[in-house]
Amino acid sequence: MKRNLLVVVSMLLALFLVTPVLQAQEKITLTVLNYFDLTSPNASREINEVWEEFERRNPHITVIREDLFNEPFHHKTEAYAAAGTLPDIVFMWPGGRSTTLHTKRLVKDLTPFIDEVRHEFSEAALMPQAGGYLAMIPTTVTASHVMFVNKGLLDSLGLEIPETYEELVAMVPILKEKGLDVVLMGAQDDWVIQSCLFSMIVGRLVGDAKMDEIIAGEAKFTDPEFVGALEFYRRLYDDGVLNRRIMNTTYGEVNGLFAAGRAPFLIDGDWKTGNFLTDPETGDALIPVDQQPNFVITLFPAIPGEIVSKSTSTVAGVGYGMNANIPAGSAKEAAAWELLKWLNGKEAQTLRLETAGTTPSRVDVTSDNLEPLVRERLAFYGKVEAGTYVLDNVLAGDVYGPLNVGLQEIGLGLATPMQVAERVQAAFDEWFAAQ
Repeated sequence: MKRNLLVVVSMLLALFLVTPVLQAQEKITLTVLNYFDLTSPNASREINEVWEEFERRNPHITVIREDLFNEPFHHKTEAYAAAGTLPDIVFMWPGGRSTTLHTKRLVKDLTPFIDEVRHEFSEAALMPQAGGYLAMIPTTVTASHVMFVNKGLLDSLGLEIPETYEELVAMVPILKEKGLDVVLMGAQDDWVIQSCLFSMIVGRLVGDAKMDEIIAGEAKFTDPEFVGALEFYRRLYDDGVLNRRIMNTTYGEVNGLFAAGRAPFLIDGDWKTGNFLTDPETGDALIPVDQQPNFVITLFPAIPGEIVSKSTSTVAGVGYGMNANIPAGSAKEAAAWELLKWLNGKEAQTLRLETAGTTPSRVDVTSDNLEPLVRERLAFYGKVEAGTYVLDNVLAGDVYGPLNVGLQEIGLGLATPMQVAERVQAAFDEWFAAQ
């Protein structure tokens, strides 16, 4: 009997010792909603070196990733949120396009998690976001407006990069005579004009202080400052700087048009740099490395009446959040945090720096393996004297939605600046009353 008891105790002791090991290797599956352009030159490298490498290092964690880009991504995010079926990890913005995730607290506050790695990041990247807490760790700081310049094309025409709006307008007849556009934008999706151009205009002509008053309900979109910004935007079409064709140009199509020299200027976000770089698998690039020194990334020239000079619209970058429904203290939560740390780790941010010139949020990321256009993107920030709001980051979707549509209507001659301002104000009043 004593012998049998000894066997049972030994078996229980062995089970007790093995159980932590089994728990440590518990198989976990994580679902991810990822914002990812599968057509970008370095897409395969990111899949291999970021996503597949994580699974190689963590064989007990399986990642099921859903890659979407542009508006389909945002529509799917809202659908998941409404249905209560948000994936375990979701790509998100610090505000604006991800307001629902923040304000409804559909993702966890990462503040308790971040202490162990906080020293690895710039403090500016870890400020509270739209919901008043740290919903995700930004991978970068982003300028939603830059002006790409084909300096080689300008040189061939005897032209220089304009420093004032009047100098830009003076180029219009010269470029038209050559059958060229002046400024390209892939603005078929209505967010592009607002985020990549009009936010910069508002920053220059209205200023963040006035926008704070508008957002607080203490001023209006129909005040002269904001209407004046809309009027300057309309002037871009009247002066021939913008062509209505931009609203028929897709976000992907514009890359080839600019690289082919269809116009000397392209307005977009700084992230567009990645679309012009070398594909490591084919060695091809829309702008080959030996041609990249002919391109400059700079600011829109000085605007008449601007109250803020040499500014661009900026925002803490995008990142990944963790579904709030994952049980606290669970093995799944631990696995999700490991993935978030990896996605914001030195290897991942170095890859994004090398392949797209993405300004790291980490303080320990450098590289000697940068294409000239990536170095140009990093140098761009030395030209910026002020960062101002990106409108779809500080306004609710119910408000910036009508603005996005209104900007296209102004460009098409279907609405006046005051009509758009009145519509946006009406949308704001309805939204504000519901808060």
